[in-house]
Amino acid sequence: MSLFVEFHLIQNFAPSNLNRDDTGAPKDAVFGGYRRARVSSQCLKRTIRLGADFPSQNQGVRTKKLLELLRAQLREQYGRESEDVDVRIEAALAAAGLKLKDDGKTEYLLFLGQQEIDAFSKLVNEHWDVLATLVNGEKKSKKDAKASAPAEVVKQAKSIMNGGKALDVALFGRMLADMPEVNQDAACQVAHAISTHRVEREFDYFTAVDDMGGADETGAGMIGQVEFNSATFYRYSVVDPAKLAANLQHDKELALTGLHALTLATARAIPTGKQNTFAAHNPPSFIGVAIRHASPLNLANAFEKPVYARGGEALTAPSVAALADYDSNLAGIYGDANDAWAYIDLSGAWPAGKGEKLPSLNALADWVVRQARAKLEQ
Repeated sequence: MSLFVEFHLIQNFAPSNLNRDDTGAPKDAVFGGYRRARVSSQCLKRTIRLGADFPSQNQGVRTKKLLELLRAQLREQYGRESEDVDVRIEAALAAAGLKLKDDGKTEYLLFLGQQEIDAFSKLVNEHWDVLATLVNGEKKSKKDAKASAPAEVVKQAKSIMNGGKALDVALFGRMLADMPEVNQDAACQVAHAISTHRVEREFDYFTAVDDMGGADETGAGMIGQVEFNSATFYRYSVVDPAKLAANLQHDKELALTGLHALTLATARAIPTGKQNTFAAHNPPSFIGVAIRHASPLNLANAFEKPVYARGGEALTAPSVAALADYDSNLAGIYGDANDAWAYIDLSGAWPAGKGEKLPSLNALADWVVRQARAKLEQ
């Protein structure tokens, strides 16, 4: 039987513009026939990835500047400095199927584990003299140097792209269209966060005063406006621990380390958009973790009908209550008898007895690890 670890969060933000579109407006979406505030999946994943306390050797880097990274490593770790170092690196990367443009950047963003990057620099160092023949011999052009890499170098280079046991690569996956053999299916899926209620766009009209303006200068030095909203969001994500371990070359302990860090990072994730203007550092009021065995269950439809604040009540508590009610109805049909909940609730609206109430984020992360360990050790 499968096991899925789900994260369900209710998080209210003060006026903010956490994740904006191409016009600078806060992202939104129509859901249930009503306009909702939205924070994109990509925004949340990056915030979680950068905030997660993964071991440094098990982190990934997403960049087009692989040449710069390798050049720096070869200089700092191996003392390799040469006017031909870039051509040596380029030949080694070409042997793995990675191409560089004329500006030295890769054709697209690469998501590589730190161990993969280390392995490439080690490859160049170990085959320094062999790669030198591609530069100093008869074939001196970059094109010829790349095309004539020895079979031994090609074999080693192609074996490097295995994910490097990077937790963020294993969790969120990667896709290289022209190198499908190195793709990784994500072990973690993250939904777009949407508000539990309808929202209206608001505008902040602002002026800035010139500090050096004279007494007779009464006008503003600058006039502008910025869009914002305030919303209570439902956030959802799900992890397959078995898939995570498989992506990490079946390293179960590393997978559990990653789950612990992911739990903490998910709870603490706050996008950085316009924070200097709004400082909306508002943590979740509810963090629930559901262990599912039959299939994942996104509970966003609990808010297909928007939540409304009534009788002086805030939006957070009725959102948490609606989430609990919908889960009970849905789990009765699609759930499994072995499913379980653990939660932290600051709203007081989650039903007592529906899962295990925990006192801290660390306690919640430890609970997640225990549930996943029991499954992975079967």
